[in-house]
Amino acid sequence: MYQSFEFHLPTKIYFGYNKINELNNIPFKVKRAFIVTDNGVLKSGLIENVTKILEDNHISYVIYDEVEPDPSVETVDKAAQGFQQEECDALIAIGGGSPIDTAKGVRVIASNGGSIRDYAGVNLIKQSSNIPLIAIPTTSGTGSEVTIFAVFSDWEENRKVTVTSPFIAPDISIVDPKMTMTAPTKITAASGFDAFAHGAESFVSRISQPASDALALSAMRTVSKYLRRAVFNGNDVEARIKMAEASLLAGMAFNQSFLGLTHAIGSALSGYAHVSHGVAIGLLLPEVIRRNSISLVDKHVEMASVFRVTDSSLPGWKITDQLIEDVTKLRNDIGLPQKLQQVGVKEEQLKGIAHDSVKSGMWKFNPWLATEEEILDLLKVLF
Repeated sequence: MYQSFEFHLPTKIYFGYNKINELNNIPFKVKRAFIVTDNGVLKSGLIENVTKILEDNHISYVIYDEVEPDPSVETVDKAAQGFQQEECDALIAIGGGSPIDTAKGVRVIASNGGSIRDYAGVNLIKQSSNIPLIAIPTTSGTGSEVTIFAVFSDWEENRKVTVTSPFIAPDISIVDPKMTMTAPTKITAASGFDAFAHGAESFVSRISQPASDALALSAMRTVSKYLRRAVFNGNDVEARIKMAEASLLAGMAFNQSFLGLTHAIGSALSGYAHVSHGVAIGLLLPEVIRRNSISLVDKHVEMASVFRVTDSSLPGWKITDQLIEDVTKLRNDIGLPQKLQQVGVKEEQLKGIAHDSVKSGMWKFNPWLATEEEILDLLKVLF
């Protein structure tokens, strides 16, 4: 482990309260911007923080607000058509992972043609784009504002498709915690727990590295301290700032080391049963950690330190039991579902979910290479 590694972050990051004003200083010549968002963000009034700056800088804009949670490939293709018809020359994504991923997909199509389906996989995008993409997250969790991934729903085949390429990462990310202050409680909880999972899975990944490990540990430690505060008091400015920081660091971590079995199963679960991403991750992570910890005790012992000071005299299995207890308590405290039946999953769907999980690209980075039968057993435990 760590014999060699590479670290690349193609996105310039502006982080801080009121950093939205950095839009005044973007290093691109923009005449007409295509704003990608969703109806909830539009109704919240957050977009006005952006449109005013554009107007002050004599930049016209079009707002596309038809992005749904877990956006479909059809939504991406439709948005790309709108971008081209409106003759825009820049993309601004405002929202959670869904609008940001959609904007990534729009840029791919506008620069390379076809449908976003054509680019599902790894490094299938042949050229970079000269269309600027600016990401402005309004939730803290996905890390999409800095990642080389975009995830879409293919409802024709009941599956999630992932586009992976360094060419889709945003050029600029403006992470302004003020933009997250109105995020609803349930979204704050699900996205925040997803940020923890990003740290946890990248930390034990088969391709983990010192830089991503440091980022992952910092992200997990911050989530463990501040997520409850952000969920139960959305006006807690410090908690919102720290959760935005944790989300960013976790995104930077898994950009390098990728994820694991929780996200592999979670992708299949969302595809089959339309369970939202953060909820699916909350259901799965504690049990995946339980099984991973058997094969990678030392790293899970280190991970346990983000919650409490551990007693080095205790055997490793005892400390990992404490870790599982702490992760489960965090999940339960913020009100995420604990069983698959609670979110409408049917028993007859479990076999298909297990089958598709091992086809996910993230499966191979997990420390425990679970078989389809072992994943089915895990799902039955959670059912």
